[in-house]
Amino acid sequence: MRAWPPARQPPIGWRRPLDPPLTQRTAPRLRFVLRELRGVAEFRRRQNPVAEACQRGRTVQPVGCRDVTTRLVVLVSGAGSNLQALLDASADPAYGARIVAVGSDRRGVAGLDRATAAGVPTFVVPVGDYSDRSEWDRVLTARVAGHRPDLVISAGFRKLVGPAFLAEFQDRYLNTHNSLLPAFPGIHGPRDALAYGVKVSGATLFFVDAGVDTGPIVAQVAVPVHEDDTVDMLTERIKDAERRQLVAYVGRLVREGWTIAGRKVTIP
Repeated sequence: MRAWPPARQPPIGWRRPLDPPLTQRTAPRLRFVLRELRGVAEFRRRQNPVAEACQRGRTVQPVGCRDVTTRLVVLVSGAGSNLQALLDASADPAYGARIVAVGSDRRGVAGLDRATAAGVPTFVVPVGDYSDRSEWDRVLTARVAGHRPDLVISAGFRKLVGPAFLAEFQDRYLNTHNSLLPAFPGIHGPRDALAYGVKVSGATLFFVDAGVDTGPIVAQVAVPVHEDDTVDMLTERIKDAERRQLVAYVGRLVREGWTIAGRKVTIP
């Protein structure tokens, strides 16, 4: 039997050279494996918007980058139905946030009772306890900041905050309004919508700025106006849609992060 190519015998006196060091023999293979692993990691990162946001570094990083639960402070002035919806949602660890305090400008409101029942600390900062609005704003800012919130939410808080509060919580103070802004700002959104004769109203979630209901818009939900609607009927339907929108988008903000460019809010 012949082999091809024929085996060649080593010359007389030939000795097999010593094997090269392990690192020389394995380095090319290791470099190949590392390149492959980097490629897989890059592919997985691009399939995961949260991981990609962490890699790029966003204006506000999602909770997944920091591996902690986002801290919320909620401000209320009344019954706290939106607060209750957030308390219920945040009871699930997958929501990504927990309410660390609830504040109010009024003593004895039902929203504070809801927080107490859930074991959440509360505080009250009435405007009438202070000599002027600026002092109240500074105290409110300090009380909220003491709980180290990542996000502050106005859930029916009926006071306009001032410069100190806005400076401390810029792009981190959310409010919800019962109209499709910029239409019908102010405290009578549903009434003004009915008076104007619109066929569609709704609710707007936005980041608060120095104006009245003028901040960058996070989300909006439409609510049809019926021919026989009263102000109370339309208000209640808007409240239902507003509550669902608030819970859904607070969850998205804390889990995915956000950017604000001019008036445009972007969630990955």
